[in-house]
Amino acid sequence: MVEHSRALIDPVTRFRNTSAYIFLLAFGDDEERRRVVRFVNRAHAPVRSSGYNAFDPKLQLWIAAVMFHGGRDIYERFFGPLERADAERLYREFALYGTSLQVPADMWPADLDAFEAYWDGVVADLVVDDTVRTYARALLSGGDLPFVVRPAMAINRFFTLGMLDPRVREAYGFSWTPGQQRRFDRVMKVAAPLYRALPQGVRHLPGRLVLRDARRRFAGAPERAAA
Repeated sequence: MVEHSRALIDPVTRFRNTSAYIFLLAFGDDEERRRVVRFVNRAHAPVRSSGYNAFDPKLQLWIAAVMFHGGRDIYERFFGPLERADAERLYREFALYGTSLQVPADMWPADLDAFEAYWDGVVADLVVDDTVRTYARALLSGGDLPFVVRPAMAINRFFTLGMLDPRVREAYGFSWTPGQQRRFDRVMKVAAPLYRALPQGVRHLPGRLVLRDARRRFAGAPERAAA
């Protein structure tokens, strides 16, 4: 998997492609969804190696599960715990990120309880080799991003590690001290109410810009979307 990734070489394009998939599946029309899914499938086609296949439904299920787990966590950190019915609805909607690719609908855990059991089982058995650990560290350092934006990656790394499931963080070999946890908790205690105080138009502006960029890039043939 690592040898096929261009995230370190061209992290901006990788971010734009990933965010296009996320936003167009959530907010796009049927044609936009079709185009971005076809683009992802074309990109995944050559990603094969010994023991890895980007079309593996189990791997795609895990990626979609990570998206739901992280998305729910971020929302609840800023807005508080979701009501059970709202959490179940959000969970069902996130199935789209797997089932739009190669994950059969009946493979997506049936409800939140089934999801938590699935998550705990996968995390308990998670094994990360040195190659992937090295890649993850390089990715959180910014890859080939310009030097002037590297300081921002330190902030990104701090928040990314703070929000990771501790068991995942440990599997990847990332250090995280009690002092870092206290700083993270203090920052979140201040950041959450500040974010909630922003006008909705300001809070939603980054998402609107990402969606606009995705729609512009995927308005034509998806083969050109990576450019």
